Amino acid sequence: MIVTHATPGDEIAGGKPMYKDANAPIDARAADLLSRMTLDEKIAQVECIWGEKSLILNDTLAFDPEKAARYFPHGLGQIGRPGEGAHPGVKPNRGPREEAILTNSIQRYFVENTRLGIPVVFHEECLHGHMARGGTNFPAPIAMACSWDEPLIEKLFSAAAVEMRSRGAHQALAPVIDVARDARWGRFEETFGEDPYLVGRMGVAAVKGLQGSAPLIDGNHVAATLKHMAGHGQPESGMNGGPGNYSERIIREVFLSPFKTCILEANAKNVMASYNEIDGVPSHANRWMLTDILRKEWGFKGCVVADYYGIQQLYERHHVVSDDAEAAKTAITAGVDIELPDRKCYPALKALIEQNKAPVAALDSAVTRLLKVKFLLGLFEKPYVDPSKAELTAGNEQNRLLAREVADKTMILLKNEKRLLPISVDRYKTIGVIGPNADKVLLGGYSDAPNGPVTLLEGIKKRVNGASKILYAEGCRITEPGGSWFTDEVKPPDPAEEEKRMFQAIEAARKCDVVILALGGNEETSREAYYEKHLGDSPTLDLLGNQVELTRRILALGKPVVVALFHGRPHSIWFLKDNVPAILDCWYGGQEAGTAAAAAIFGDVNPGGKLAASIPRSAGHIPAFYNYKPTARRGFLFDSTAPLFAFGYGLSYTTFMMGEPKLAKQRIGKNEATSVSVEVKNTGEVSGDEVVQLYIRDCVSSVTRPVKELKGFKRVTLKPGESRTVNIDITPEKLSFYDASMKFIVEPGEFEIMVGSSSRNEDLKKIVLTVEK
Repeated sequence: MIVTHATPGDEIAGGKPMYKDANAPIDARAADLLSRMTLDEKIAQVECIWGEKSLILNDTLAFDPEKAARYFPHGLGQIGRPGEGAHPGVKPNRGPREEAILTNSIQRYFVENTRLGIPVVFHEECLHGHMARGGTNFPAPIAMACSWDEPLIEKLFSAAAVEMRSRGAHQALAPVIDVARDARWGRFEETFGEDPYLVGRMGVAAVKGLQGSAPLIDGNHVAATLKHMAGHGQPESGMNGGPGNYSERIIREVFLSPFKTCILEANAKNVMASYNEIDGVPSHANRWMLTDILRKEWGFKGCVVADYYGIQQLYERHHVVSDDAEAAKTAITAGVDIELPDRKCYPALKALIEQNKAPVAALDSAVTRLLKVKFLLGLFEKPYVDPSKAELTAGNEQNRLLAREVADKTMILLKNEKRLLPISVDRYKTIGVIGPNADKVLLGGYSDAPNGPVTLLEGIKKRVNGASKILYAEGCRITEPGGSWFTDEVKPPDPAEEEKRMFQAIEAARKCDVVILALGGNEETSREAYYEKHLGDSPTLDLLGNQVELTRRILALGKPVVVALFHGRPHSIWFLKDNVPAILDCWYGGQEAGTAAAAAIFGDVNPGGKLAASIPRSAGHIPAFYNYKPTARRGFLFDSTAPLFAFGYGLSYTTFMMGEPKLAKQRIGKNEATSVSVEVKNTGEVSGDEVVQLYIRDCVSSVTRPVKELKGFKRVTLKPGESRTVNIDITPEKLSFYDASMKFIVEPGEFEIMVGSSSRNEDLKKIVLTVEK
C-alpha cells in the first residue's frame, strides 16, 4: 500500500498511523512520526545511555521495566554497548544468547510500552570485530590495510555485522577512516594507515560489509559509522585529541577524502565527529564541516553522532562554551544529531527551545534523520532477534577461519637475508621462541574476549607438533606485568627481575639451532589516551624496555635469528634492520595471530602483505609519510630522510618481475578516462602474492602537489612461472586536485604514471600521460 498522498498525522487503513506502514516511503513515515511527537519525545530520541544503563537494569544486571518506565517514559534514542555490564569500562559479562535476550527485553519495553512505540538503536564497537564476549576478533585495522585486499575486508566486516545483529545490535561505531600521519599517536592501530586513497578503499569495503548493498539494511547487517571527522589522525605532538590545525586544502585532500569516498560510494549512514579542533573550532561545534561540507556539499543524508563525551568537552576541554546548555545549542546547530554516550548536555535542549533560545528546527532535523535510520534498519517491523541464532553465529568456526585468512594476508616480510625464512623443522631441531610477546595475547584496542586466541608460542608448538624441540623464555618485559589495554597505570619492569629473565633467555638460546624473537609493543604502550590517567601516546618510536639489549645479547651467540613484530604503531627498528637477518611484521593479527605467524615462519603461507604506513627512522623523522610535497625532504645533517621501510613495501618467498606499464590512451581530455596495464610474472619457485601499485604525479600544477600519490592497486596470486596482466583505471577523479580557488579540477598537462611494488622510486616504472585542454 503506497500512501504518498497522505499527510503527516493522518491515519491510514484500519486506523494505523502512517509511520507503522512498512510499505510507505521512509521520508513520509519519518515526517508522520515527527508530527505526532511531543517535545519530550523528540529530545528522548537525541539521547543515549551507556554508563547510565543502571537506570534500566536491576542488581543482577537484568532488564527492569519498572525502572525503565520511571526514567524513560518518553522513549530513548540509543543504548550503548549492551554486551557490557552496568558500568563503562566493565568487560562484557554476557555471552551471545544472554545479550540477545537482554536486547530483546529492553526493546520490548520501548516498542510495546511507550506511547509511540519507537524502537531503540543499540550501538556497539566493531573496530575489528564485535567487541563482546565470544565475538570473533580479526586483525587490527592497520594490519587489515596491509592486506591491500578490498574484497577480503568487505567479507570480514560482513561477518562482523552478522555477529552484531544476531545479538541485537544495529549500529557499528566503525570503521575508523582517520588518515594516520604521526606514529607517536597511540590510536595508529585503529586506522588503515597513512594514505587517503588506501584508507578510502578500505573504508568503502568496511561500510559495504557492514551495511550490505541493498537500499534497506536487512537483518544480517548494521548501520556503519565513519569516524572521526576530521583531522584526528595527525594530532599536534602526536597526542590524542590534539589540534589538527591544517590548511583547508590538507583537510580536504587528506583527512576529509576518505569520508567523502565512503559517503558517495558506499552510502555510509552515520558519521562521528572528532575530539580535535581545526583552526580553533572543535569538530563538535564545526558547522562548516558538519553542515556546509558534509550535508550541503556532499549531500549526506545520514546522522552525525557525537564521540563519547565530545559535546561536554566543548566546555571541559576546549572552553568555547560555558556550560551544558551552551554546549547543547552549539552542537545541535552545528549538525550533531545525537549525544553519546550519556545524557549530559542534550537534556538542556527542552528549556532552550521552550525559551526560544535554540531553534526547534535543528532538533526536528536531527530527530528526522535518526528516525530514518531506524526505518532503514527495519526496526519497526522486526525489532527482536533470535537468541539461538546469536549463539550459533558469534565466534563460530567459519568466522575463525576467516580471521585466520585475514591474518595470513596481513603478514609482511620486511627482511630475509640469505633466505633464512621459511624455517625447516628438518634443519632446526631445537627452536627458541623468546621475547616479551612470544606468549602474549595481543589483540589491540577495542577488543574483548574471543574464543581461543592463539599466541605465537602456541602457534609454533602446534605447527611443529613435536618434530623439533621448542624452548621458551620471556627474556624481558615491555611493561609490568604487560599489558592490558584497560589498565590505567603503566609500570616499567623491575631491573633486577629483568636481568633474571635475560639470563634465562640467553641460556635457552645457547641450546637452540635458531631463535625466533617476538618483540614490539603491547596494549599499554600504544592505545587511545582518553584521559590524563590513561595515556597511550609516546615521544619515542624505539622498542621500549630491554628489547634491543635482549636482541643484541642473543645475536652475540651467533645463532640465526628471526624477529616477529607484534605492535600497534610503527617502531623505529633500525638496530633490527641492520643486524637481524629476518624480520616478519605481524602487527596485531587478531585471535589467529599466533597460528598465522607460525604458518608464515615455517612457509605454509607465503607472506604477501605490504606496509600501509612508512616506518620512520626515529620520532625525529616525523612526519615520514611518502606523499610529501616537493620541498619537504631537503635533507638532515648526518642522517637520511628516507624511512626504514617505505609505504607499500613488502617482500616474498618468491620473486616477481613487473613489465613496462602501458596506457590504453596516452593522450586524453580532462573529462576522459584511460587505464594503465602491466604484466606481472612470478619468477620464483613457490606461489605468492604481489600487490601492483599505481602512483600519479602532476608534473606542473597551479598549486603544489605531492611527489606521488597512490591512486590504484590490485593484489594478485601467481603460481611459479605464471604471468598476469593487471589493469588499473585512471579516471578524472584520480587526476583532480583543489586549485587556488578550492575548486576540484583536472588541470591539463603531463602526469607521471608510476607502477610497481612499493612507493620507493627504485620499485616503480614510469610512463607519461598527457591531459589536453
